[in-house]
Amino acid sequence: MAPPPAYGSGYPVTVPFHVWDSAAPYGRDVITGRPLSDKSKVAAGLLQIFLGTLGVGRFYTGHVGIALGQLIGTVVGWLTAWLFIGLVAVLGVAIWALVDGIVILSTASTDSRGLLLRP
Repeated sequence: MAPPPAYGSGYPVTVPFHVWDSAAPYGRDVITGRPLSDKSKVAAGLLQIFLGTLGVGRFYTGHVGIALGQLIGTVVGWLTAWLFIGLVAVLGVAIWALVDGIVILSTASTDSRGLLLRP
């Protein structure tokens, strides 16, 4: 007859949830397992909705090209507002920023490094 197993043997070894993952220091998405960004989806979306004409939400996520496009469109629009075509440009950038903010909040958006924004 074999001796009884030692204390603790036979039990499955579980890794605690809080174990450090150097590939994903801000955690992983629970569904896909992709690493998460240090940036927040809610912060990025709200910044884009309320200050998107200045590109603030996109500067926050690191998408500098889009942010500069929104900022330049707004500045040029206000500088040419006396021609009334500038008002159309400002309105266009405002709609662009609003839709962009909604898209950030409602989809699996990423930062400039391709990491998913944290919920």
